[in-house]
Amino acid sequence: MGGPAERYRRRGWWTGEALVDRFARHAAARPEVPAVVDGADRWSAGRLWDVAGAGAERITEAAGGGRRPVLIHLPNGAEWMVSFLATLRSGHVPATIPITTPGAHLAHVVDLIDPAAVITCEDHHGTAPVRTVQEATGLTAVSPALLTAGGSELAVRSGAGRAGHRAGVPAATSHLMFTSSTTGPPKAVSHSDDTLATLNRQFADRFGLDGTSPIFMPSPLGHSVGAIHGARLSLYLGAPLVLQDRWDAGEALRLVDEHEAVFTAAATPFLLDLLNARWAGPRPKLASLRSFLCGGAHVPPALMQRCSREFPHTFVTPLWGMTEGGLTTCVDGAPAELVRSTVGVGLPDLELRVIDGGGRLREEGEGELVMRGPGVFNGYYGQPELYRRSTTTGGFFRTGDLARIRPDGYVVITGRLKDLIVRGGVNISPVDTENTLAGHPDVDGVAVIGWPDDRLGERLCAVVRSTAALDLATLLDFCERSGLPRRCWPERLEIVAEFPRTAAGKIRKQELREQLLARQPLSGGASGE
Repeated sequence: MGGPAERYRRRGWWTGEALVDRFARHAAARPEVPAVVDGADRWSAGRLWDVAGAGAERITEAAGGGRRPVLIHLPNGAEWMVSFLATLRSGHVPATIPITTPGAHLAHVVDLIDPAAVITCEDHHGTAPVRTVQEATGLTAVSPALLTAGGSELAVRSGAGRAGHRAGVPAATSHLMFTSSTTGPPKAVSHSDDTLATLNRQFADRFGLDGTSPIFMPSPLGHSVGAIHGARLSLYLGAPLVLQDRWDAGEALRLVDEHEAVFTAAATPFLLDLLNARWAGPRPKLASLRSFLCGGAHVPPALMQRCSREFPHTFVTPLWGMTEGGLTTCVDGAPAELVRSTVGVGLPDLELRVIDGGGRLREEGEGELVMRGPGVFNGYYGQPELYRRSTTTGGFFRTGDLARIRPDGYVVITGRLKDLIVRGGVNISPVDTENTLAGHPDVDGVAVIGWPDDRLGERLCAVVRSTAALDLATLLDFCERSGLPRRCWPERLEIVAEFPRTAAGKIRKQELREQLLARQPLSGGASGE
């Protein structure tokens, strides 16, 4: 009968084609077409291919041959694309990480994957990433080669120092990405060319994309959203990639309009900023953009309703997925109620199940969401035991998300195992409370966390970003008028100016909780039991 891999090959999802070979064909057939737009600089496919070839020589000069990870620590820009393609052309394996990664996490990653080289830059908006890398690698057991990217060149700063301890990267690993964990250090997620090409191909089919479809990417290319749905998708299709490094909603609206971008994927805060940004153009906001995939953080229904009014030409859909793969979206033409209340349906051949309270695998119902399919990762690099613990005996990856799968296949995310608030021995998901409070006109952002309580263990604390004079009584009145069950009402209110977030836009709830507890005595209070 054969296993899943054989089925994926038979279906044509896994072809064995390397991304670098696919783009080489695009560049040879149409060298003059736009490949990257970085500010005023326009790169053709032919230029990108040629400059990456020279970059590959610098990587080999600094790091030697073989097949080892090359850590790319760069902002959104043409240099990122050159370095990524140069790594592929050198025969090494790209390991991509956001430029904003803290030094401690960077050192952890270097120890974990033992890269042959790190590519970074001298300056980024007044910071010195090269110094961050040098300090981080100085704390590790190995000393990779160091290169800096600037303009169209890679410069070798130093060759490999202390010898690495790991053999070459396995053939199944073609790209390493890192989880933007809200708790603890990042994990190295291993994908093959086949798993990632599956996601690119299926997204192109679902959203009608081809080589003539400009892609706008403000999400960090060092994060999985930017890497998969920006960098890799543009190379896979031979389509123009319009980059934005420093987020500015007004500038994003201008870039989309100027370059007639038709597709993007970004986190919820980006979407909210675009809704709130002023726009004086002759056409509606995002008029050319056919599809906006909103992921990383939960998309409140109230936000989706605003999108349908204010972006009349754009299909905005929730995007559920992980660095580990999977991916669900709504499809164009889906009923508005499904777009507002679900995260859509899986891509073709993605098997989604829930593990119910009895430990049984179910195609419908509620429980922990698990997945298996041609776009799902193949391991945690350097942590095989962690991968085994995260995978069922049937090969399903345990996502840690709580969900309900409807009979029609649409998925409703009901919470996260680690985010459950245990109040008096009862598990309460914060999702319904967050959705309700997000609909209040004075709430610009919300997270609901568990607040320590001597009697009940935890109480519900609403942490809100707002410029208005909100108090707990006002929010409770709104909850009652909205029909939120009383057990989901917040019992404490905290106002913050900003939330600590991951590169994917997720709120770091544990960090937020620690920050609030550290600033006692605090404002707000309990509303009673």
